Amino acid sequence: MSGWFNPETTLAPTAWPFLTLVGLVAGFLNVLAGGGSLMTLPTLIFFGLPAGVANGTNRVAIVIQNFGAVRSMKRRGRLDRAWVVLAVPPAVLGAVVGMMIAVRTPDADLQRVLAVAMLCLAAWIVLNPVCPPPEGEAAPVPVGLRRRLFAVGFFVVGLYGGFIQAGVGFVILALATGGGLDFVRSTALKLTLVLAFTPLALVGFASQGLVDWGAGLALAVGNLAGALLGVRLAVRKGGEWLRVVVVALVVVFAVALWVRA
Repeated sequence: MSGWFNPETTLAPTAWPFLTLVGLVAGFLNVLAGGGSLMTLPTLIFFGLPAGVANGTNRVAIVIQNFGAVRSMKRRGRLDRAWVVLAVPPAVLGAVVGMMIAVRTPDADLQRVLAVAMLCLAAWIVLNPVCPPPEGEAAPVPVGLRRRLFAVGFFVVGLYGGFIQAGVGFVILALATGGGLDFVRSTALKLTLVLAFTPLALVGFASQGLVDWGAGLALAVGNLAGALLGVRLAVRKGGEWLRVVVVALVVVFAVALWVRA
């Protein structure tokens, strides 16, 4: 590997404006419904980055996007600290394990894994397992055996997020709403979890020369703007109306990735 600031493959600056535009849409989707990385990862690959470098580069935008979105959710009083305490430690541990697996996965295999994961997530969205309760007060955190089961669930979330990232928001929303959190509070927890474990994964990828910082920052500009807009809409109306668009994009990108691999 070439090192922290010299990945083996980088994109030309002429690609950056388009990445910013894609990032704007992805950041918006990530907050309202999840799945923005299902757009940005294939886009980075189609522009010419190897799957491993694209996987690492995408984390730059995710960190910056979620930093702004979490601050916005906190200001609006939608972040439940008790749930954060339950979810963050196992998710961070899982993310470290997932990242270590990802950096050792051959590029073609990673593309195939990503394609399969995207199709599975498309089916997940169609089946619509995320059925949040009505918006209200914060739900109490689970106790006893149920608490331990949720901790295992968040470890798996981190494992997947550290490995691929794309679509992890849907899994977090399913867990959080299953625990009784409404959609907006579940979204706030999702953003916080991803912000907690993504920097660790980013460091791991960067240390292996798997981050194109220029492309990542160009993507991040759009992601942050889209996320801040998405937070405002999420508080008002949620993200159900975006599911059809997300599913269509996921299927198209997944088929193209599999053929390319």
